[in-house]
Amino acid sequence: MKKRKGNLPFRGTPEQEAQLMKVIEDHKGQDGALMPVMQEAQEIYGYLPIEVQQMIAKGLGVPVEKVYGVATFYSQFALSPKGEYKISVCLGTACYVKGAQDVLDRISQILGIGADECTPDGKFSIEACRCIGACGLAPVMTVNDEVYGRLQKTDVDDILKKYM
Repeated sequence: MKKRKGNLPFRGTPEQEAQLMKVIEDHKGQDGALMPVMQEAQEIYGYLPIEVQQMIAKGLGVPVEKVYGVATFYSQFALSPKGEYKISVCLGTACYVKGAQDVLDRISQILGIGADECTPDGKFSIEACRCIGACGLAPVMTVNDEVYGRLQKTDVDDILKKYM
């Protein structure tokens, strides 16, 4: 297993690989096959680690750099696993000027991971986003679908305790 700093090691199963190979085979030779294969691969694995990108590249006969380029260009693709609790901190202008970076830094300090990383136990992942549309509540973070607004970094400890 390949270990990533601050992230879970890749844990693909033979069943997932068989599913991906079938998807690749179903799309092989079709114009524009890369996007639908990548979308289905993300459905299978939950994200697109380098190991999956390499399988897609080999299966479709395209350079892995092309797969990676598509994966990093489109925001629909995730390169790191998501935790059971997905924490998102808005770093849009309204949130940022009201201290969102301090909130993000405190979350990172408590969980021991940075943005776009997942805790080793798979329980938490953090992402920094640009705007979640709650500017009047700035700064804002979400945990899955729960919205927390008008935050100070001192609020983070109690919020995270609810999920630990």
